[in-house]
Amino acid sequence: MAAVRWTRSILWLAFAVVLVLVIGFGAAIAQRAASFSLLPKSEPPRVTHDLVVQQLQDVAKLVSTEMTLRDVVVYDATRYGFAKRALLVVTGKVSAGIDLGAATDVKIDQDARRIRITLPRARVLAVEVLDVRTYDESAGLFNPFRPEDRDAIQRQVRHQLYTAGEQSGLLNHADSSAARVLNELFGRDGYTVEIVRSAALTPSTG
Repeated sequence: MAAVRWTRSILWLAFAVVLVLVIGFGAAIAQRAASFSLLPKSEPPRVTHDLVVQQLQDVAKLVSTEMTLRDVVVYDATRYGFAKRALLVVTGKVSAGIDLGAATDVKIDQDARRIRITLPRARVLAVEVLDVRTYDESAGLFNPFRPEDRDAIQRQVRHQLYTAGEQSGLLNHADSSAARVLNELFGRDGYTVEIVRSAALTPSTG
């Protein structure tokens, strides 16, 4: 009987130890949960109007698209009944983009986490003439090529490259690039970007 009582005492002692450990573990969990509940809950970052404008200005130069184009330029001029003509093949690089630095019309819906930005449409920003090759040039006796003809040819070259850039789909690509960059920029903070297009001014090509 003594052995049985001893065994029962050991079992009750082990049960008591386990019960104390369980109660202590439960209390520790409750205390940890209570401490976490007292901590301030982290809120998602909020984007402000000034921050959007500043970031637009910072990435303005990144939103651009370039394309190398080749075109045929024919220059004709008549003076005193004498004609002169030049046939050239030109290669140029046309850059298009959006002036994001001027995009200050920004509306933010914090509840919907949506940013509405009014952007000008993409436009040709620069034309760089890379190569000009003359394949034919003829002039009359009393109508030779003069420096002003060379200047007129250069203006025509730049104008044709500018027009070719507009007609090549370059501007649509620049518009899409801007929308993609802005969504990636503000999407990291959980915002979606709605782009509203406004008319763009046509710059001089001279």
